Amino acid sequence: MGSSSFRARLRAFQAMRGASPDPGFIADLEFLENRDLDLSVRIGGMLAFNALMVTIGTHPISASPGAPLSVDAATQPAQTIASLIGIAPLVLSSALCLRALLVGEEFDADGFDTADDESAAKLQRRLFAAFVHSIDAQSRLLRRAVQTSFAGGTTTLAVWGWILAAKMW
Repeated sequence: MGSSSFRARLRAFQAMRGASPDPGFIADLEFLENRDLDLSVRIGGMLAFNALMVTIGTHPISASPGAPLSVDAATQPAQTIASLIGIAPLVLSSALCLRALLVGEEFDADGFDTADDESAAKLQRRLFAAFVHSIDAQSRLLRRAVQTSFAGGTTTLAVWGWILAAKMW
């Protein structure tokens, strides 16, 4: 679709449903919309979790000197760098979440005769395909975000263990 206006999609939707929408079509559409909403909530929750994890991951660098998990960049450069490396997957995970939130249903109604019933059926299939494609893309991005968050969290915990072990001995 050339323009970013929603108007063409609305007109295509109105044309495909005709005077009164088929209950099966509405049920299918509501199912896809609910799945899309569910993914958006999960992605938003993951984004908030990543923000918390980044804050926690920066704690050793920003902690007051002498705190159990504090590091001094001048005397402990390896631990400082390792702490920053642990944050990198969390930042990547946040970027994946933002990308997933921005995924939209790319729907093109060009070339369809809106008065033709066969074209209306094709438009319905195209609408469903656009929804399914966006849901699949969001699911893939969310899965990658969870994996990278897990990697970042594991790395952060390992660095914390290293910092504490160095202070104990």
